[in-house]
Amino acid sequence: MINIDLAILIQLVNFLVLMFILNVFLYKPIRKVLAERQGRIAEAKGRAEDVDRDVQGKMAEYEARLKAMKSGAADERGVLVKEAQVEEAAILEAARKEASETLAAIKTRVAKESADARVLLQEQAKALSVDICEKVLGRSL
Repeated sequence: MINIDLAILIQLVNFLVLMFILNVFLYKPIRKVLAERQGRIAEAKGRAEDVDRDVQGKMAEYEARLKAMKSGAADERGVLVKEAQVEEAAILEAARKEASETLAAIKTRVAKESADARVLLQEQAKALSVDICEKVLGRSL
């Protein structure tokens, strides 16, 4: 059986005083430090979330600007390609025209030279035939 005497009361008072002293000097400061630490952690998390939202916003803005620039570049490239095609067609047409003019001039010159050569050959053929006839006949014609 348990004897309740003065030692238990002293032990109980001693325990209560110790709990009061530990609460004042140990538990309250530790809880205060833990609460401050929890507050700083929550504040740091809040700042990190703000920074993350800011970064996400800037990334979205960057992506939108990049997409707009790519679209603008594609449009400009399309315009330049069309201009180049028009210019290429004009250059090809000018080259074809010049080639056909040159070909026509060459054909005309060849035809003229051919006609001149034919006339010259006919004259030479007449002279040659006269010479041959004279030699065959032995007299002049």
